[in-house]
Amino acid sequence: MHYATRARAGRALTESLGHLHGSDPVVLGLPRGGVPVAFEIAQALAAPLDVLLVRKLGVPWQPELAMGAIAEGDFEVINDDVVRLSRVTPQAVNAVRVDERRELERRAEVLRGGHPRVPLRGRTVVLVDDGMATGATAAVACVAARAEGAERIVVAVPVASSEAVARLRVTADEVVCPFVPADLGGVGGAYVDFHQLDDREVTDLLSRARHQRT
Repeated sequence: MHYATRARAGRALTESLGHLHGSDPVVLGLPRGGVPVAFEIAQALAAPLDVLLVRKLGVPWQPELAMGAIAEGDFEVINDDVVRLSRVTPQAVNAVRVDERRELERRAEVLRGGHPRVPLRGRTVVLVDDGMATGATAAVACVAARAEGAERIVVAVPVASSEAVARLRVTADEVVCPFVPADLGGVGGAYVDFHQLDDREVTDLLSRARHQRT
């Protein structure tokens, strides 16, 4: 199973989210890659779209391998198994943490552009990414959304590893993922177009979503 683009993946994913119609959900994309997917879901559910800023903490010599993740509000999860097996020192973990916290704060300022966050208290929150390899970023996003008062958390992704799905089923109330390959390899392998999004692409989608609801 392959998706042409993130937008196509979002439209395909909406077919598994019909049960959320009428639940007054909030859709949160995990930037940058999750936002085009989330935009399509928000359109289908007639729901507000926002972002929840998260950053992967990559192993220093293998940045694509997540040893943890951070989220706005000073939340963090660490994958102790990855840290141990990769023999990452506490000093190295902290150095990555400092760098990623700085980038998270920059992105929050740029992507929101001064707009207030959509309140989550008492709402069903749909957390959306373009895929999950380890599930670290989605896990910390769940922690942050719960702390913001979300009543129910649904993690929705087009593709994920079986390990990530199992991990998120402990953290979220529901995980929706139509494609769980036996050997994921990498999230990008599930897409024909998996280009690196820039900030402008994300802010344009957020702006479109806001204008359509005014």
